[in-house]
Amino acid sequence: MNARRLLNLAAAFAAVAAAAVACVIAAAFAVYATARVWLGPAGGAAVTAAVFAVVAVGIAVLATRKVAPEQAAEDVSLVDRLMQMAKERPLIAAGAAAAILTIVVRNPGVLTAVLSAFLAGQAAKPDGK
Repeated sequence: MNARRLLNLAAAFAAVAAAAVACVIAAAFAVYATARVWLGPAGGAAVTAAVFAVVAVGIAVLATRKVAPEQAAEDVSLVDRLMQMAKERPLIAAGAAAAILTIVVRNPGVLTAVLSAFLAGQAAKPDGK
């Protein structure tokens, strides 16, 4: 990966982070403006802090939850294992999906190579009849 692509990727991540920050600030202001009507400025600030504390705790629980390891089955296909991992760790699966999408958008030849390898592997398997 050359320096230009790396800088473009860093700029894209910075843009996404800035958009997320702007969304959080806008949501905080909306919560504050709504709560201020009934509770006043101090009450609105307290409600805003409480709402975003609950959101932060929810995200922390999702990100750090422990998953009980299952016994690895030898006859489970790769796709089944990936689907099981995605169910157990949805945030990691979302990050992996975003990374894969970025790679495919940047270089569609990767998708072609992966699909060709997958189809060739399927054609080489003998029938289990």
